[in-house]
Amino acid sequence: MSSQELSRRRRILLICTLSCAVAIASVGVAHLLLLAINFCTNLFYFQTFSLQESSPAQNTLGFAAVLVPALGGLIVGIMARYGSASIRGHGIPEAMENILLKESRIPRRITFLKPLSSAIAIGSGGPFGAEGPIIATGGALGSWLGQIVPVSPYERKIILASGAAAGMTAIFGTPLAAVLLAIELLLFEYRPKSFVPVALATVVAATLRNVFTDTTAFFVMPNLVMPDMRSLFVYLVFGALAGILAVAVTKSIYWVEDMFEHLPVHWMWWPALGGLTVGLIGLVEPRALGVGYDNITLSLAGSLTVGAACSIFFWKFLAWSLALGSGTSGGTLAPILTLGSAFGFLTGTFLAAYFPELHTDTSTMALIGMAALFAGSSRALLASVLFALEGTKQPVGLVPLLGCCSIAYLISMVTMKNSIMTEKIVRRGLKVPHEYYGGTLS
Repeated sequence: MSSQELSRRRRILLICTLSCAVAIASVGVAHLLLLAINFCTNLFYFQTFSLQESSPAQNTLGFAAVLVPALGGLIVGIMARYGSASIRGHGIPEAMENILLKESRIPRRITFLKPLSSAIAIGSGGPFGAEGPIIATGGALGSWLGQIVPVSPYERKIILASGAAAGMTAIFGTPLAAVLLAIELLLFEYRPKSFVPVALATVVAATLRNVFTDTTAFFVMPNLVMPDMRSLFVYLVFGALAGILAVAVTKSIYWVEDMFEHLPVHWMWWPALGGLTVGLIGLVEPRALGVGYDNITLSLAGSLTVGAACSIFFWKFLAWSLALGSGTSGGTLAPILTLGSAFGFLTGTFLAAYFPELHTDTSTMALIGMAALFAGSSRALLASVLFALEGTKQPVGLVPLLGCCSIAYLISMVTMKNSIMTEKIVRRGLKVPHEYYGGTLS
């Protein structure tokens, strides 16, 4: 074996080792972020110092609750202006920008400011999930390590993607989906020397996650039934509807962001204004506040009423679009899953009531609704399918999920140039790859 070949293999082993190291750190940070969200929620809404999980929807503040998201938005706005403007947004586009434009170099202060700002935004009622911030934070940890250890920009990208994938795994326990998300949105390639370190990082994260949580499905739902020809055809048609909804949701988010751009005040104040509208929405529909994973579980279980599902869908979308458009800090995955599952639940309930001969299942419709909306809006097709399978542990859903997500992806691709993940950075003049490529170990 030549010295060059030996050196190359040693570099691969080094990157795998560094990826596993950043995975360990990402799991710890993910756990701390969830505790920080709990702490902020209890402090803002219940005036207690507690790390116990609680929901903003259970607060008894009355009309004073309107001011809580505005206060959280004000704090985030100040942190963004005087700390780092990079904490604004939902995290993944910012990570993509650093990979494509800055050789995967993320400022070290983001490692602290991003999770802290997200905990404040979500804990004060922001309608976001923790997954985007922890993906961004895990990526920042990987970038930080890649700047301490002398590595190339390409190797630093791999470590960054490993941290991001490990962070997602630490939250949801979906290692394979996290690997695919890294490939489709961060690496833009399918090479052994890039995806093997990421895969090892998610294995480490999934193993350590069991220390903090149990091994049950993240979203508990009834066992699905195998679809027949009629129901499968209906599911595929529904996939097209989900694709249209993904386009509408994406365009709406950026339309709201454009409207904020026209406000005659500094952007530091926008999150407070967005938070004020979220607070008002919370008076009408408290379930629109906060992460809202329980809303997704209820949709998947078929336990919502039609009225509740309609209310959650409308008000969650309105709160999320206004809050995210204001430039605060928070993730997009949980709101997308909430909207998609509620949309699927409503469609499935309607079909079961008026067209029982189609043999559609409401829980299946809710599952493919959340995955298809994710696929259409993010353009992470395989990650969306695997996330739904791993997150619910329902292998029977593979065929309808793959079909519906593919159709939703296709609808989005032919009707919208950019995705919800890339539109922001494309507007800044950055060219984003729209497909990844394979390669050998070389």
